[in-house]
Amino acid sequence: MTSKPLGKLIAIGGNEDKGTYPNPRTKKKYYLNFFELGILKRVVLESGKEDPRIEVITTASMIPEEVARIYISSFTMLNCNNVNIMDIRTPEDARQPEYLERLRQADVVMMSGGNQSRLIQMFGGSEFLQILRQRYYEQPNFIIAGTSAGAMAMSKTMIKGGSVPDALMKGAVKMGTGLGLIDSVVIDSHFVKRGRFGRIIEAVALHPKLIGIGLGEDTGVLITEGNQMEAIGSNLVVIMDGQKLEHNNAPAAKKGEAISIESMLLHVLVKGNLYDVEQREFYPDLKLRQQAAESVQLTAGRDANAPAAAPNGI
Repeated sequence: MTSKPLGKLIAIGGNEDKGTYPNPRTKKKYYLNFFELGILKRVVLESGKEDPRIEVITTASMIPEEVARIYISSFTMLNCNNVNIMDIRTPEDARQPEYLERLRQADVVMMSGGNQSRLIQMFGGSEFLQILRQRYYEQPNFIIAGTSAGAMAMSKTMIKGGSVPDALMKGAVKMGTGLGLIDSVVIDSHFVKRGRFGRIIEAVALHPKLIGIGLGEDTGVLITEGNQMEAIGSNLVVIMDGQKLEHNNAPAAKKGEAISIESMLLHVLVKGNLYDVEQREFYPDLKLRQQAAESVQLTAGRDANAPAAAPNGI
């Protein structure tokens, strides 16, 4: 595998616009044009194909047939006519040669919401996951998208669940091992609507080298090169960064004790904002991100061409 993945991850916070609009008299739920700016449209565009081969994995859901119908309908509205469902409910299903071959041929793999632990139970340590990871690392424009549970399962360290009211009391957040598509972050979904700020803070306090990503509904991040994030969709992406934590009692606190932390960094991204996971830097837009990169390159070039300092005494 290459050092940086050539494919792309699209992690979505849940309840993305699927082109099924509520009663016009109800409060407006979506704020972007589904056919031009919606998240599912972006999934299609990032594949680089007008009619990509899309495989929807409904494993996490307890209502897979209903979820399957909705995604087929939504992608069909976007003129995608090659949409298939992987109805994988057991580890044995995941080993079927048909599914493995379809995975090798897919342009887009979309993991639905539900229970993220089910994804780990079905795919952890499997040939299916090995193929998925290999294609993600080696094939440009290969898309792995996931919504809600499908997004949370992408990281190596995963939030399995936990009480929102009890968050920041040691042990309220349950952690586990995810699919390992990205190592340096931990992801939570339905972030704003369900008030999961305390949950992501506790997760980062327990794992301060990780960056917490809280995804609002109908909102996500496009991750390229394994670390360049662009906010997409209509709501908020909240970043929690523990790199400058000073006081942090989370590792030593006993179960049920309150967690005390100092200097947690917070960033809030909206559509078009960027975040560099590797450098832990926020950028309002792509132009400023490119200017910053060019500045670093110029500085490096000047340093490389600078004459060597004369030895002492000469």
